[in-house]
Amino acid sequence: MSGELHVIYSEILECTKCDLHKSRTKAVPGEGPYDARIMFVGEGPGQTEDEQGRPFVGAAGKFLTELLESIGLKRSDVFITNIVKCRPPNNRAPRKSEIEACNPYLQAQIRLINPRIVCALGTPAISTLMGDEYSASRFHGQPLTKGEVTILPMYHPAAALYDASLKETIYHDFKILKQLLEKEETFNPSTPKSAESSGGKQTLEKWA
Repeated sequence: MSGELHVIYSEILECTKCDLHKSRTKAVPGEGPYDARIMFVGEGPGQTEDEQGRPFVGAAGKFLTELLESIGLKRSDVFITNIVKCRPPNNRAPRKSEIEACNPYLQAQIRLINPRIVCALGTPAISTLMGDEYSASRFHGQPLTKGEVTILPMYHPAAALYDASLKETIYHDFKILKQLLEKEETFNPSTPKSAESSGGKQTLEKWA
């Protein structure tokens, strides 16, 4: 399975399916354990992400790291990606055609990593995964089910950088994530997804 993810990773780096490739510095496929129990899906890379080829490494990424630490997790415990893998010019919102062009990559990542919980960060990610009627303001912190995967809509960490009043809400929603994870561990004790090598978790950043 890790081999299939590697192929997708390589395809994203060379992708020309939409116009975003024309202005990107680096595509940002995502990173984390290929068998992660939790996946975070944001909107798209910003300037720092475009420069480094890694997701959530700017100010919003630092806040995401704090949020993870608040519930006892590290970045290396989760898989992090976006609905579009290349930065939209001037950090504009990704267009529907761009999201649609990139969506097969996201769906393949979800299928192959097979996380227990997908945290959709912000309305674009939430509506991409659940439908246009879903938004952060209406559904944040409310676990939803899609197939065998639990989708947890959340505000994007960047939202709190512009509206400090959202910080408490986002921290609260991460507590819900912790409860979901504890519940999953209770119903599935001692069933970590097996790594294909005896050397432990393989991560996509190692393939960069």
